Amino acid sequence: MKNRCQSTSTEEKKPRRNLFDNASNLLTNLLSGGSLGTMPRAEGAVSDLFSRPFFFSLYDWFLEHGAVYKLAFGPKSFVVVSDPIVARHILRDNAFSYDKGVLADILEPIMGKGLIPADLDTWKQRRRVIAPGFHALFLEAMVKIFTDCSERTISKFEKLLEIAKAEVVELDLEAEFSSLALDIIGLGVFNYDFGSVTKESPVIKAVYGTLFEAEHRSTFYIPYWKLPLARRVVPRQRKFHNDLMIINDCLDGLIRNAKETRQETDVEKLQQRDYLNLKDASLLRFLVDMRGADVDDRQLRDDLMTMLIAGHETTAAVLTWAVFLLAQNPSKMKKTQAKIDSVLGQGRTKFECVKKLEYIRLIVVEALHLYPQPPLLIRRSLKSDVLSGGNKGDKNGYAIPAGTDIFISVYNLHRSPFFWDQPYDFEPERFLMTRQSEGIEGWAGFDPGRSPGALYPNEIISDFAFLPFGGGPRKCVGDQFALLESAVALAQLLQKFDVELKGSPESVELVTGATVFISLPPTGYNCQSLLFWKFLNSFLWQPI
Repeated sequence: MKNRCQSTSTEEKKPRRNLFDNASNLLTNLLSGGSLGTMPRAEGAVSDLFSRPFFFSLYDWFLEHGAVYKLAFGPKSFVVVSDPIVARHILRDNAFSYDKGVLADILEPIMGKGLIPADLDTWKQRRRVIAPGFHALFLEAMVKIFTDCSERTISKFEKLLEIAKAEVVELDLEAEFSSLALDIIGLGVFNYDFGSVTKESPVIKAVYGTLFEAEHRSTFYIPYWKLPLARRVVPRQRKFHNDLMIINDCLDGLIRNAKETRQETDVEKLQQRDYLNLKDASLLRFLVDMRGADVDDRQLRDDLMTMLIAGHETTAAVLTWAVFLLAQNPSKMKKTQAKIDSVLGQGRTKFECVKKLEYIRLIVVEALHLYPQPPLLIRRSLKSDVLSGGNKGDKNGYAIPAGTDIFISVYNLHRSPFFWDQPYDFEPERFLMTRQSEGIEGWAGFDPGRSPGALYPNEIISDFAFLPFGGGPRKCVGDQFALLESAVALAQLLQKFDVELKGSPESVELVTGATVFISLPPTGYNCQSLLFWKFLNSFLWQPI
């Protein structure tokens, strides 16, 4: 796949302006030219936003203007951050001076006061309740669910091969991973079996319909859905509200059933339950049974909806990217399969085994390094602040007023030539090596020993140059769940199948929306192998 980011010559990437672009830039200069002081300003072509993924342009402007710059279109401006020192300030050191801003506006109709769009007061309350649910014994029980659901997918593939009486079968692998992740979320979070690997139900259709509407709203410039009667007059809005009703009815029923069998106890005792032998080991059961955490059904439903929507598309994308990258690196594919065989043999995946699958986890995080989920973190300042100029920026920093919208470009951070060696290459081994700060003031470098016992390289090890699940207080609460889920599914797949691209990686096309769609022509696999042609790399879903 040819990546435009691999060229650092900004001259050869400047798009040719058309009349519409020139008019837009003139309007931008008139309406927002004086805001945000002396901060470098990117003057982009509006047409460039429609011709390729948005974060590609953000990368080009990063190379041209530096780690902190202003991006303005007409009366609206954003600050784009591509520096770990500034990201650390926003996400951790001064976290409660920022909220989710634009993202919350888009997601509130879908997720209500779930952890992603929630205001700070609601978020603080719900985070204290939800975070303890992802404890060690729960995760151990989840590994069994990850394994069982992955085996469903593997069995489906084997049956398709048997029916075809062939060594190769053609599939949309991203769609298969999406179904797998949906089943895992259903069982692990709600104790509900979607069974989407083998069937399609109205609830599943409604989930995907809701996802598509979120994508639509994130990229449509006029929020017509807020107009009176829009939900009744506009067909897609009628469908969206019908989809929400179907999902909410399902979640309400699950909450009602959980409350009818409530066994209230303290959080410490909940964390000591025998989850491996518990009939209902779901997160919903934990939340309902927690003493002192009474919450109305609406809030519980918002929490569950957030995990449902945010938790399964990202996993599908990570798995698809991981397989895509391995398929282009046969030596790493063989190394990965050898590691899997040495740990798993022919037995089932157990929690202690997954912890030994370090290389598989590194494959997953390297996929997140090259194709982060999401490529942007969105924030809005609640009060005035001063941002550091970042690497090679103004040493006095930049003052920003309250209400400033900020894009923390995870994509730029992960591919920054200032903080990574060979930032565009597929190198899972990079996370095993120390990288000194090399004179970059304020950055502590990359040190795997900085977070001993961590399941995966994180923002602490990298001092915020690597943000696979965000960072700071609003870091994704389900990070270990997602990592283990991906590692188990990938191990199960590669233990059984060889993967080889039939088409060329250069034929990949990326189309951005709330989700980044990557289309690819038919791709075959040798031996017992699979075909995938579409990727989804989450753009909108943010760490919760």
